[in-house]
Amino acid sequence: MQLPAPLQHHAQQSIERIKERYTDISHWTPVRYEQLQRVLSVSEFVEEALLKDETLFQQLPEMLEHGERAESYRDHLHAYLSECSIETDGHRVLRRFRNREMTYIAWRDMVGDWSLEESLHHLSMLAEAMIFETYNWQYQACCQEWGTPCNAEGEAQPMLIIGMGKLGGGELNFSSDIDLIFTYPENGETQGARRSIANAQFFTRLGQRIIKALDQQTFDGFCYRVDMRLRPFGESGPLVMSYAALEDYYQEQGRDWERYAMIKARVMGREMYPEYQELRQMLRPFVFRRYIDFSAIQSLRRMKSMISSEVRRRGLANNIKLGPGGIREVEFIAQVFQLIRGGREPSLRGRGLLETLDAIETLKLLEQREVTHLREAYCFLRRQENLLQAMGDKQTQTLPEKEDDQIKLAFVMGFDSWELMLEATSQHMLNVHCVFGDLIGEDDEEEPNPIQKHFHELWDMAHDAEVVEHILEHDLNLAEAEQKRTIICQFKKDLAKKTLGPRGREVLNRLMPKVFNAIYAHKDAEFGLSRVLYVLHRIVTRTTYLELLDEHPAALVQLVRLCTASPMISEQLGRYPILLDELLDPSHLYNPVPLESYKTELRDYLARIPEEDMEQQMEALRQFKQTCILRIAAADIAGVLPVMKVSDHLTYLAEAIVEAGVNQAWQQMAEKFGEPTHIKDRGSKGFAVIGYGKVGGWELGYNSDLDIVFMHDCPVNVYTDGKKELDGRQFYLRLAQRIIHIFSTRTASGILYEVDTRLRPSGVSGLLVSPTDAFDEYQHNDAWTWEHQALVRTRLIYGDADLQQAFNNTRVDVLTKAREESELKPKVVEMREKMRTHLGGKKAGRFMLKQDPGGITDIEFLAQYLVLRFSHDKPKLTRWSDNVRIFETMLKQGVMEEEQAMTLIRAYTTLRDEIHHRNLLNLDADVAEDKLLAEREAVIKAWKQWMIS
Repeated sequence: MQLPAPLQHHAQQSIERIKERYTDISHWTPVRYEQLQRVLSVSEFVEEALLKDETLFQQLPEMLEHGERAESYRDHLHAYLSECSIETDGHRVLRRFRNREMTYIAWRDMVGDWSLEESLHHLSMLAEAMIFETYNWQYQACCQEWGTPCNAEGEAQPMLIIGMGKLGGGELNFSSDIDLIFTYPENGETQGARRSIANAQFFTRLGQRIIKALDQQTFDGFCYRVDMRLRPFGESGPLVMSYAALEDYYQEQGRDWERYAMIKARVMGREMYPEYQELRQMLRPFVFRRYIDFSAIQSLRRMKSMISSEVRRRGLANNIKLGPGGIREVEFIAQVFQLIRGGREPSLRGRGLLETLDAIETLKLLEQREVTHLREAYCFLRRQENLLQAMGDKQTQTLPEKEDDQIKLAFVMGFDSWELMLEATSQHMLNVHCVFGDLIGEDDEEEPNPIQKHFHELWDMAHDAEVVEHILEHDLNLAEAEQKRTIICQFKKDLAKKTLGPRGREVLNRLMPKVFNAIYAHKDAEFGLSRVLYVLHRIVTRTTYLELLDEHPAALVQLVRLCTASPMISEQLGRYPILLDELLDPSHLYNPVPLESYKTELRDYLARIPEEDMEQQMEALRQFKQTCILRIAAADIAGVLPVMKVSDHLTYLAEAIVEAGVNQAWQQMAEKFGEPTHIKDRGSKGFAVIGYGKVGGWELGYNSDLDIVFMHDCPVNVYTDGKKELDGRQFYLRLAQRIIHIFSTRTASGILYEVDTRLRPSGVSGLLVSPTDAFDEYQHNDAWTWEHQALVRTRLIYGDADLQQAFNNTRVDVLTKAREESELKPKVVEMREKMRTHLGGKKAGRFMLKQDPGGITDIEFLAQYLVLRFSHDKPKLTRWSDNVRIFETMLKQGVMEEEQAMTLIRAYTTLRDEIHHRNLLNLDADVAEDKLLAEREAVIKAWKQWMIS
């Protein structure tokens, strides 16, 4: 076929560049030289490859004499990589090998001297060879570095690389991504190195190296864009999972789209096939149901609706993959029959599309004419796709708009003009779309009402600020349209910087109209919009969570409700998306764990994780805390819990976590050193945690630190009974350090609590863990008055009965000491003034709820003073450590009149309630100066009566 005039000009320019680079082209026969002109006239990729690689230019004519190269890919690549001693050499070998073979494939496609099947086969086998030989090369390197991964029987463990999508089906296109999943048979540890590591860690490092070798852009280019998002849990999941973990995931959490994807799954490397059979048998029930699975029809209809919506929204009529009647619709038709009937018909379990169409024809599931149309359209469009991509090695399926490119594509497709090729393309796509529409049928969903339609348009047009503002103001009649428009448009603009992938975008496009609908159905939508979009922005690359909200309308409603009420909650949900699962069941969400059940619930939660896996144990503690706080805050917002109960829940939760933290630290210490011998027959640890301040007074807030002091009753000259002996008191010191580490280490889920131990005897210069007798002596002989004040708000939050008794004896003895009012009062007042000076931070026109006169701290100091002043005669005042019950006891003991006691309790709970709710709103603990006047005046009056007079 004669080169069109514009292409002759392209060819001439390219040939001149080739001749300028290579003076000798005598090894190119006339036939090959004519083909060279043809190929260079349409493919910038081939020209660039030949100009960059002299070896390729010299060898290509010889390469073209051999029609079948796929079977030798692995042998050649293995030989090249075996000579690479450093990683950069291997990366260079991979890229040059890829470019040479892709040039060969592009050439054969463009001169049209082989079939589509041969082209797809070579592309797929090349990718498989590069993936698997990279694995072999890096596996050996990793084994030398970290040892060989083995199971419990000492058998070496491989890593299986599962190719998904077109790679799995052996139908890879020219510039395709490669979708992979990494897995391995069994857990265990490496052997043969100085220090062994877990198999999971070994395979994760191996997987990272493989991805880097294939995906990283270097001077020589890259091999393939590697997409790992089809793995369980997507981007948020581990890079590599064992067979057992993979099976658990697909049985318990596998979604419909993962069934579609798994149809084409194929393990890379023929020698891995026997190993893969076990895993394939595990996964088969997930992919192929044993019965004729008509339950898939509804989800398939949803998918069809999604495709149609995407086509309309993005104007994809000229996209030969996604447009109506495109490649995707052919694939979808084949998958319909595979999902519905594959469990009963083995012939429908093939990975390749053409073999599936053959099975559909044999089983007479479609008319022969329809199968013929699908087969012809698929081959035509796939060849067109490959040629389109081979022109510039670019991942595109959109027919070109530039006239030059249109001429090039029409020419290599064998058409005399662009119009003729376009007509043939349109006819093939029309044939496919007719079958597609007949097979799936129309959506049962009714047309959306006008408001819902506007929400769809709002998202579709979120790139156009003017249109968005018009929809908000005129169609939806919303106030402050300009501000809302800015938030929505900025959100969509920010998404452009995210790597969402097609699946994520599809779900997001379904979800966002529902999000807008839910936000504007809420009376406080002005607060909800930015907060809900903040959460979505944080989770948008995790398709699983978007699907959760898309598929569960109730969860979306709860998300909007909670975020609208509290930016603190929206921040938590954005930071730790695993909490979104809690939104699925509102009856569960708004009912916190019963107070008495926190410890048992946490024990059960941790029991699912191996005790020796400290990293996961620490992570689980944090996730449990976040889940519980979300439920407490939800109940708080809903008005189910009054402020006192909120603090009770937060305090009991903290106590449960302290107990678990102590147990985890103890287990680690005991494994290493054994246990101190003085507790051998006691059945306890001889260790206690004393809570001060808010945790001591059952008054924790959402953002409270833990003020704690550690105590033990270990005598001197006691040692541990382990192989590695340790002084008993040193053991308890290290135990406390380990507990602080467990609480303070920042993991993926943050820290547990900020821990403050400065209230221990002698402060930061004192022992981190106090012996009971030393604690008692210090409190009696050396403690300052402010330390006795602090002792009022203390209690043992972890420890056995002996330490409980010892601590209580010390506390009561110290608090009931006779004190002279003339000495006590000035010291308390002086300390209060110091605190006000250092912590007041006065804001103009604002009342600081804690430190300003009439605030919380005045009430706390008043309670502490009265306990220290009157407990000598009225020891019952020492019973409680929380302010409310202290004032109630003052009333019962006749220290305070009923009116004053109840007024102070009301003022205290009102101020605390205000702080709680300002915490939920992420606001500072201050209010306008004209607020809470009655409460402040009552506190100031009591302060003057007791502390000034």
